[in-house]
Formats: sequence, structure tokens, C-alpha cells
Amino acid sequence: MHPAARLQFERLIGEYARWRAVPETERSPAPAWWWGPAMELRSAPQSLPAEWSAELGLPNQATYAAAAELLLRAFAGQTSLPWPDDFPRKADAPDAKLVRELHPQPSDDGAFQP
Repeated sequence: MHPAARLQFERLIGEYARWRAVPETERSPAPAWWWGPAMELRSAPQSLPAEWSAELGLPNQATYAAAAELLLRAFAGQTSLPWPDDFPRKADAPDAKLVRELHPQPSDDGAFQP
């Protein structure tokens, strides 16, 4: 396994643990940035370190593939993705939607002269 993939997966495991610690009613949807690493390691037969298995609630000697499957199941039934500010907990601010609205930007039509 490439060291960068391992490092990225380690970060993801910490995020997953923080996300699971939030009560389900207050928890944001699973973030899209988990998808890539989980897909990359979904068939990796190597065993996870025992500490990571415990953090994910998996049995000792669980594989990276089992951890990836756990992460991919977090997306099941999900119809939206969180904004980075909404992770791991949903935003409580009543005007949060207004802050995130993308406003149209002026185009540079001057580059295309008739």
C-alpha cells in the first residue's frame, strides 16, 4: 500500500470517529471526501492496525477493505452532502443557508470582442 494512501486513510478514520461521536440527529451527512479513499481501498486485503480497528468498531485483524465498506455504507440512503463547515455536526445557525449561497459573478465578456 502506498504510504500516501495509508496516511489519507488514517486521517479519514479520525474524522469518522469524530463524526460517529455526534448524536445521529445532529450529525451531518457523510462527507464526499471519504468516497475516494474508501473506493481506492475497498479491495485491499492488508490488516488494519489494531488501534484503527478499535476506533472503527471493527474486529481485530479487520482489513482495509472491511473499513472501506464501513465508510461506503455511511453514504447509503444519503441524498445530500455537507458543506465543510457542517462537518461533523449540522450547522445550527438559522442564516447558515444564506452564508453559503453562491452568488453570480460578473463574466469577463470583454475578452470576446465582436
